[in-house]
Amino acid sequence: MTGRIRKALSGFYYVETADGTLTCRARGKFRKAGISPLVGDRVECAALGGGEGVLEAILPRRNAFERPAVANIDLLVIVASEAIPRTEPYLIDRMTAIAALKHCEVLVCINKCDLADGRALAAYYEHAGYPVCRVSAATGEGLDSLVNNISGKLCAFTGNSGVGKSSLLNALDPSFCLKVGEVSQALGRGRHTTRHVELYRLACGAEIIDTPGFSAFDADTLSLALKQHLPETFPDFAPYLDGCRFVGCSHTKEKGCAVLDAVRAGKLVKGRHESYLRLYTELKDLKDWEA
Repeated sequence: MTGRIRKALSGFYYVETADGTLTCRARGKFRKAGISPLVGDRVECAALGGGEGVLEAILPRRNAFERPAVANIDLLVIVASEAIPRTEPYLIDRMTAIAALKHCEVLVCINKCDLADGRALAAYYEHAGYPVCRVSAATGEGLDSLVNNISGKLCAFTGNSGVGKSSLLNALDPSFCLKVGEVSQALGRGRHTTRHVELYRLACGAEIIDTPGFSAFDADTLSLALKQHLPETFPDFAPYLDGCRFVGCSHTKEKGCAVLDAVRAGKLVKGRHESYLRLYTELKDLKDWEA
């Protein structure tokens, strides 16, 4: 039978099928092949009785992320904040680049607008061409806009710890009862409260995967593919990429670079190009055997 993995925990995969949920183990062939089943995967499984089963095959994926470990995501909701903890734009830009490489749409969701209105950060990403919504999990401000953006889609919520991912999910549907961590006033960081990856269904028709925070996005997400396609993962650069004087322009310091000209003219957000340069520097020495 076929189904979809809704939760992964301690080597068990909870697969939703037409006949109910099966608690499955993966066959050894997945481990031997270096393949890990992910939440969001469409799979073939066999029932063993008593609500247990075994994973037989993973069906073709639309996309897959290593960290967060999820698959077939329609929309990546990047939760940010201009209150404590304040989100560094580079963290958002890094994730938008990875999402673009995976052909996954992005929504920048600025939470805690009751504490800091987030208008500056919203304007930053609206100028870069991304859809943005400003919300407050505490007061309910902007939640209707968030619902409209996520309805009918399989979404992953991510962001640096303490920005309120779990609080937002609880505000959207209190039955989640997800544990919410307090923010450390000394460090300006939240404690991780999401110990596993799980898919939740909302009444609005959206399905949401809650994931660990940005601290889980390690250097292994910076791949050779991202190095090869980095300019294309910045969609706001697209109108200028074919206008450079030299073929193979890196858009870092070359004369006649249309991207640099657009930055100087204020057509591109300067901070976005700074994030591009930072990613370019991290990626430039990556070799084939390190990818």
